[in-house]
Amino acid sequence: MNKFSNVPALLVLDMQKGFDDPYWGKRNNPHAENNAFRLLTEWRKRRWPIFLSKHLSLDPQSPLYHKNEAGIQFKDLLAPKSGEQVFTKNVNSAFIGTELEIQLRQQQIESVVITGLSTQHCVSTTTRMSANLGFITYLVSDAVAAFDITDHKGVVHSAETVQELELAALHMEFAVIVTADEVINQLSCRTL
Repeated sequence: MNKFSNVPALLVLDMQKGFDDPYWGKRNNPHAENNAFRLLTEWRKRRWPIFLSKHLSLDPQSPLYHKNEAGIQFKDLLAPKSGEQVFTKNVNSAFIGTELEIQLRQQQIESVVITGLSTQHCVSTTTRMSANLGFITYLVSDAVAAFDITDHKGVVHSAETVQELELAALHMEFAVIVTADEVINQLSCRTL
């Protein structure tokens, strides 16, 4: 992992209770939230920029439907604290319909570290757009999780396979794929 060129922002994408609903199917990486929390703790300790997104679906069948008060709430471990910016969105990218890009540019942030749910949806889309907008993008592989998907032929692909393929597609084209330990180790080598 390259040294951060400046203070990076931590993006915590859609860590909401609605993702615990059986609606989504099987999921991989049960430790994603704990690893995201470890990073969130580091960023809070350093008083570095933290941005959270909340997905408010327009689909009444979704557990993240904007009128589902229980599903749209943040997971307790990853709930924002006072002063941490939350961007609400109705699409996969945390950059669309929000002021995320504006805030990053105003704070002269050049790099972002991405965590969240789910890998094949909001995480992948936000990662791609982050790179396309010119941000140095790090995606934390063990602080994201995927769900099983069924393709257009009716074939079910396991969450683990989805995760591996998504990370492979994003690696070096859109992001540097890292682990939570790699990020924390890099931070401990950094002089404040």
